[in-house]
Amino acid sequence: MKRREFLVGAALLAGTMARSRAGDIPAPSSDGLARITAYFDDEVTSGRLPGAVVLVQQHGKPVYLKNFGVRDTRTGLAMTPDTIFAIHSMTKPITCLGAMMLIDEGKSALTDPVSKYIPLFAGTKVGIETTKPGGPTTVELEPPVRPVNIEDLLRHTSGISYDYIGAPWVMEVYLAAKIFDGPFNNRQFADRIAELPLTRQPGTLWRYGHSTDVLGSVIEIISGQTLYEFLKQRIFDPLGMNSTKFALKSPEERARMARPLPNDPVLLAGERDRLDHPEWESGGGGLLSTITDYQRFSQMLLNGGEFEGKRYLSSAAFKAMTTDHVGPGSGVGRDYFYFPGDGFGYGYGIGVRTDPGNAKPPPAGSIGELKWDSGSGTYFGVDPKLDMVYLLMQQTQNERSRITPAFKALVYDCYPPELRRP
Repeated sequence: MKRREFLVGAALLAGTMARSRAGDIPAPSSDGLARITAYFDDEVTSGRLPGAVVLVQQHGKPVYLKNFGVRDTRTGLAMTPDTIFAIHSMTKPITCLGAMMLIDEGKSALTDPVSKYIPLFAGTKVGIETTKPGGPTTVELEPPVRPVNIEDLLRHTSGISYDYIGAPWVMEVYLAAKIFDGPFNNRQFADRIAELPLTRQPGTLWRYGHSTDVLGSVIEIISGQTLYEFLKQRIFDPLGMNSTKFALKSPEERARMARPLPNDPVLLAGERDRLDHPEWESGGGGLLSTITDYQRFSQMLLNGGEFEGKRYLSSAAFKAMTTDHVGPGSGVGRDYFYFPGDGFGYGYGIGVRTDPGNAKPPPAGSIGELKWDSGSGTYFGVDPKLDMVYLLMQQTQNERSRITPAFKALVYDCYPPELRRP
């Protein structure tokens, strides 16, 4: 069969499946959607949250889009669908999509050592904490059993950490290195990371860290563009994500920016850091976006890597990106801070629901759902079983651990009990 005939047939089959799926799945209940409204109205009127924007989309069309409160308590400007949010770690799935596009095109490979692109990684050692009987705890450096590779960066098995995760020695080493001092671009930041010891042998432990920032530098080296230029050309412009970027240029854009409450010091410090380093395009956490922009990215994932007639990843590459690569048989352990959470595995830049988890009853959701969230409280979920995308945009570090799971539960409470849990 010719390739064109195969693609046309696949497209017709996908359309038939989508129509069948749309007819079989109930719409979210109006009472359930009203409970979402009541919840966020209470969060805003109580003063716990300055504002939020919530979207639930099914079969490619919004069934619920509502703004709550204000984008900035200093100005009192109302939340709107075009409000811009710092999405922090929801940057990671986008950067990883960019890397997977290059792999899909044969310009890189999962097994490529990172040192192929960033030579300093050839000398990176692994820190091993040892305690001798009756003696102090020391950290010795030993060679890695194999080089850190691109797959390690995609699935957080590189041994690269954040400065707030890991044993005391890890945090001390990262803080002492002052990796955020002065101006730096992605390549310079990756070089700084390469000079730090890995916290575990490559491929052995899922640990959250700067892996995706280093991946951003790899993308730049392969493409010959800045990370933003590459993402804009390959993802943002084709998807119509016109407000997604690393830095705001105009007063109009800055006026659309959502800000946390004055008593949210972690996010306020993050905002200062972002403004202090406009030259750093952090692939792990630097993007700013809107709910309507991220909805288009999410819908592309729900569509299996395609949106409005354009394919972003081949079926094989999309399956690789959205398949668990840290589960049983992978040889990968899970750090105490396993961000995907109970019941979730991890693909290449995104959490993947693999089982109900240990909680009784299990948390809301579906086997096969995709999701990620961020330290600023933004959250997105993609549920193929319900043909649904749902997003929450807010700016709160103080309240996110409470609000985010409540939001997800409220979304699934819009459906019959048999569809609420895996």
